[in-house]
Amino acid sequence: MNHKRPIAIDLFAGAGGMTLGFEQAGFDVLASIEIDPIHCAIHEYNFPFWTTICRDIQEITGSEIKQLSKIGNRSIDVIFGGPPCQGFSLIGKRLLEDERNLLIYHFIRLVLELNPKYFVLENVPGMAIGKYQQLLENIFDKFIQNNYIIETNYQILNAANYGVPQNRKRLFLLGCQKRLTLPNYPQAISNNFTHKLATKTRSILPNCPTVWDAIKDLPEVNNYPELEKRDWTIVNYGTQSNYVKKLRFLVDLDDDFSYQRSYEKNLLTSSLRTKHTLISKERFNKTLPGKTEPISRLLRLDCDSICNTLRAGTPSSRGGHTSPRPIHPITPRCITVREAARLHSYPDWFRFHVTKWHGFRQVGNSVPPLLAKAIATEIIKCLGIKSIKPMAQYSLMKQEILSFNMSQAAQYYGVNSSLINKRIR
Repeated sequence: MNHKRPIAIDLFAGAGGMTLGFEQAGFDVLASIEIDPIHCAIHEYNFPFWTTICRDIQEITGSEIKQLSKIGNRSIDVIFGGPPCQGFSLIGKRLLEDERNLLIYHFIRLVLELNPKYFVLENVPGMAIGKYQQLLENIFDKFIQNNYIIETNYQILNAANYGVPQNRKRLFLLGCQKRLTLPNYPQAISNNFTHKLATKTRSILPNCPTVWDAIKDLPEVNNYPELEKRDWTIVNYGTQSNYVKKLRFLVDLDDDFSYQRSYEKNLLTSSLRTKHTLISKERFNKTLPGKTEPISRLLRLDCDSICNTLRAGTPSSRGGHTSPRPIHPITPRCITVREAARLHSYPDWFRFHVTKWHGFRQVGNSVPPLLAKAIATEIIKCLGIKSIKPMAQYSLMKQEILSFNMSQAAQYYGVNSSLINKRIR
């Protein structure tokens, strides 16, 4: 049994949900490519020991990725990524000719250039519906013609079945070199809620955390005036569920092979308050858990259920719309970025941009780490590698990059601040 840590590349890194999940499974994600310099800064903060490359995926080659990172001439075990999915989304227009869909072909190009043993392509379920079936067939054919095999009996996985308290479905395409064995899709470790409509009560099966399991220990942000102007403060946490104890590393986890980060356990981050009008608060108060507030169309979370799919909103080049954030199950306000991160299975040491707009985009755009970890674990099995726990512990130091605006982030990475507009114009 091989004990080394296998090598991975994340091609659409964002803030790093898939990077973290693969790290937790035992991979070293030596290179992460992301076009948005603000997302790059957040990624670099959370993964300071690997290389974050701020480049347009359409304009980078496989050899450049190797040269810019610590990969060098080593072989690559897996490449993964989720090309921007708005072109396939079931929400709004679904256009086959949407230019963002073309990014999938650059994913294929880089896989073929870098020749990894395995690859994982993630996207929204809408990619497998109607006329997009032809796009899937094109993807299959391209890989098959280039000495790869791909699981054509693809699956749509729900994060709620893998220990994440959120109803979030994603399509995963798995492939490998012809000489290797395709990985299995991970078996569900928890199950979705069953609804007893007659009594209007809900029951859950083992290992399925609830909204309240995820956030009940977090202090009420409205009790901290300083959170009106900054996203962090020192607090005392409440009683923590087993789910939260795992996210805060308060219990030993035999199956977590990530690098340890040192952080202040009483520090609450990503918790900038939202100012609501009295009228909005009254409407929120009148909304029952699990129901949608009729004016704002925001869902009020139910303590005993799971969260609805957290969405990202749009970037500035698409109007800069804030994602619809759920209403807190107890307090008449929208949830914070940290509460969203808990519902997404991010550990508390993981930081996001200090603004709510960027922070929610970074959570909503990402694959929940526990879901990514489940996929990555199946690939580890195929590689015949026994994952090892690293001894190194890292301090996350560059806090100034968490507050970069676009101009500052672009300057930091030496790129044009109009890079984002250029990609999707």
